[in-house]
Amino acid sequence: MSDALPTLSNNPTASGAPTAPVSAAGSGARIIAVTSGKGGVGKTFVSANLAAALTRRGQRVLVLDADLGLANLDVVLNLHPKITLHDVFTGEASLQDAIIQAPGGFSVLLAGLGMVEHSCLASEVRNQFLHVIQAITPNYDVVLLDTGAGISDVVLFSVSLASEVLIVATPEPTSLTDAYAAIKALAMQQKRQHVGMVINQAARPGDGRAITSQLQQVLDRFVSTDSGRAMRLMHMGDIPADPAVRDAVMRRQLLLLQTPGCAASLAIAQLANKIESTLLLPNA
Repeated sequence: MSDALPTLSNNPTASGAPTAPVSAAGSGARIIAVTSGKGGVGKTFVSANLAAALTRRGQRVLVLDADLGLANLDVVLNLHPKITLHDVFTGEASLQDAIIQAPGGFSVLLAGLGMVEHSCLASEVRNQFLHVIQAITPNYDVVLLDTGAGISDVVLFSVSLASEVLIVATPEPTSLTDAYAAIKALAMQQKRQHVGMVINQAARPGDGRAITSQLQQVLDRFVSTDSGRAMRLMHMGDIPADPAVRDAVMRRQLLLLQTPGCAASLAIAQLANKIESTLLLPNA
């Protein structure tokens, strides 16, 4: 894997690249960013179904579509909202009016197509995003930020609003290379020391743990945190390749509702259980 990454700003100036995670909420929900090094790895699928699984476990969950450029949480959930985060940012609607219920019993705050105009991440957009997070966290147990993919300023800023991070990757070399780039950016730019790994579309049991171990070896060699130790990857689970997933995606339905007993659904339920019992933080 290449150790070269684009140079990002260390200050939340016009570039919008934050130095460290922003303290978005002093109390209330756990804020977990679900992100990936590249698109097409099932990040939004994981976010939506993980939300459903956590809701089944009695958690109050909200998923915020933080992908300002290519928002598609509404497509995955087959929702057609009249009010979105775009309307909140432009002052045309209240935040409460933009929060709607999704299949599966959790809440969602959808970005809307108009959010592409906010993807330049001006200081006003950063402040609005932070205000939204601060406003919603007291009302939920878990807030999942479904971010964009990659290491752009807008993605890194979205991730900085979370105290915990899940990286979704698939076993393909391009996905793993980009996942490494994203992990390195989080270590160098945001000074993170712990990141959770979810391997989607795993071919065999145990593949994800082996992949996480391989990535850890690369990090041990090339990336150090402020403490002088390499970032620690926490293997949170594998989601096996399962034909039921494609069927659910094509039908725009949650897998946990359409095929709750399939292998991938059971794996997501196990992921929710591990999320409940594990903090992806330095003292975890």
